Amino acid sequence: MSLRPALEPVCSSESGRAAIANVIDARARVLGGVDVRRVLPVAARRMVGPFTFLDEMSQPSFEAGEGLDVPPHPHIGLATVTYLFEGQIVHRDSLGSFQAIRPGDINWMMAGRGIVHSERTAPEHRQAGSRLHGLQLWVALPQAHENDEPSFHHRAAPRLPEREEAGVRLKVLAGTAFGMASPVKTLSPLFLVDVVMAGGTAFSLPVEHAERALYVVDGAVDCGAARPEAGRMLVFAPGASVMVHAEASARLVLLGGAPLDGPRHIDWNFVSSSRARIEQAKRDWKEGRFPKVPGDDVEFVPLPE
Repeated sequence: MSLRPALEPVCSSESGRAAIANVIDARARVLGGVDVRRVLPVAARRMVGPFTFLDEMSQPSFEAGEGLDVPPHPHIGLATVTYLFEGQIVHRDSLGSFQAIRPGDINWMMAGRGIVHSERTAPEHRQAGSRLHGLQLWVALPQAHENDEPSFHHRAAPRLPEREEAGVRLKVLAGTAFGMASPVKTLSPLFLVDVVMAGGTAFSLPVEHAERALYVVDGAVDCGAARPEAGRMLVFAPGASVMVHAEASARLVLLGGAPLDGPRHIDWNFVSSSRARIEQAKRDWKEGRFPKVPGDDVEFVPLPE
């Protein structure tokens, strides 16, 4: 897949301003034995609101005995977010959390000053083979909370607010949007919404958040002259009025929020407002000072050299 970090705007708002600030195409990666579309960060767009990382993972078919295997690895200064469309992942972390993530659930792990976790396919799902499709995101934390105690929160699908209007199903995974609020505790204003559109439907993008983006998971949608297909993100100008249309069925994710209180450094699995703090985290991981993951403490992901 090609990367196009910034293209000439192709859609205009009602006020005449350019509505699209960036067009981003996902890049192909492999992570833990799974094909991944990496969307954020890119050189032209490091963050959208507090979201600083977005991967779409997709494995149409694991062979019997195979599965996702991401050994224990550390994070600081961010919250990891996992949301599945299909399949299952077992999450373990250094707090002792052990949680199966299923389609429609939201998994929110606050790294704060430091946490270690692993993500794997459960043994019972390896026996006959399985499928996996979902999103993983990072939310950078405000400076006042970068060194908070780590925590883990899981919300099952039935606890997340959703509604359907005129063939458009909206599910608020985190933050607030479309008059709904997720029960997931966040530390800065943001929104993350799963949208499923039937053919011939449309909706208007909310304007209450300063930074907003749309990522197409399946199908294609129309925004004026722009027609993003699966694997492409549009980042919109603040305040622009945007109408999203789908000629055929489509699935997309909306995300964004308020800009954070200053730039963030990103290095490997670490996010921080302080470069020195990241360097310390790298030394701590290399020298074994992070906590272990109970039940998964043999393997680990080494610090890249």
